[in-house]
Amino acid sequence: MNVGRRMSHPVFTVQLDTPITKAHELMAHEKIHRAPVVKNGKLVGIVTENDILKAYPSSATSLAIWEVTSLLEKITVKDIMIKQVRTVQEDTSIEEAARIMVDNKISSLPVMCGDELVGIITETDLFTIMLEMLGARHPGVRFSVLMSYQPGEIAKLSQAIYEKGGNIISLSTFEGDSSANFMVTVKVEGIPQEQLLRLVKPLVINLVEMSTC
Repeated sequence: MNVGRRMSHPVFTVQLDTPITKAHELMAHEKIHRAPVVKNGKLVGIVTENDILKAYPSSATSLAIWEVTSLLEKITVKDIMIKQVRTVQEDTSIEEAARIMVDNKISSLPVMCGDELVGIITETDLFTIMLEMLGARHPGVRFSVLMSYQPGEIAKLSQAIYEKGGNIISLSTFEGDSSANFMVTVKVEGIPQEQLLRLVKPLVINLVEMSTC
């Protein structure tokens, strides 16, 4: 799956000359925490709620309220925005976008089609995808197991569940505690927990946890 299928769009943007007070007001209204900055329709930066709050005077300032207001009205998005913006193309894979965000400690990536801004992928979008991957909104029996890192191990587990009339709602893999194994989290419907417990245990190195949810 690529980011073009899961990005937020149309994307809310602000202009270079937008006062930060107005940008803050607009972002609050849209319930967002960051906004790409555009000039003549082209991406030139990104501004975050945190950037704006940092530009506000300290509560300990000696300035009068009218002076603070006057000062803030003179500060525009151009003055505080992040100019070097990391972006992804709309055909970038979800996992590559997530890797870029984690490696660079950023919470969003503008999505481009060529040099045109077409959307934004955010940490909230990724959390939503994770919920779907783990079947969080579907009832069933969820279990995590440690399995040997060998070809066919997941196939054996899936086949055993199928033969007992179970349906796998979700299956996700994670790094194990060594290069010889890996963690698998599965949610299944159609098999009671006790029966599933007896079925799974002989097929894995260790049953880490199992619960009905």
